Amino acid sequence: QARLVESGGGLVQAGGSLRLSCAASGSIFSASAMGWYRQAQGKQRERVARITTSGSTDYADSVKGRFTISRDNAKNTMYLQMNSLKPEDTAVYSCNADSPRYNYWGQGTQVTVSS
Repeated sequence: QARLVESGGGLVQAGGSLRLSCAASGSIFSASAMGWYRQAQGKQRERVARITTSGSTDYADSVKGRFTISRDNAKNTMYLQMNSLKPEDTAVYSCNADSPRYNYWGQGTQVTVSS
């Protein structure tokens, strides 16, 4: 049973925008810090952005000012608004739910930025 389901990836030209969504079951979402991670081909996975249950956020330096993470507690959904996309943003993006009792991952969604 999938606990986290991502959507919104795709192909976009450099300078364009995409919004990723991560839907989670209610019991997981309300108790978890949520994060977006990405892994480019041949590279290690890196954390892109994170948002706590109280709404505090932090971002990787490479995306600050371009990406915005948010969560809608009523919809049990997290978002990643990605603007001014660059070819180096190309990767598989995965969402993560983290709490003291568990750590869940979504299946990932491909984002490809063409130059």
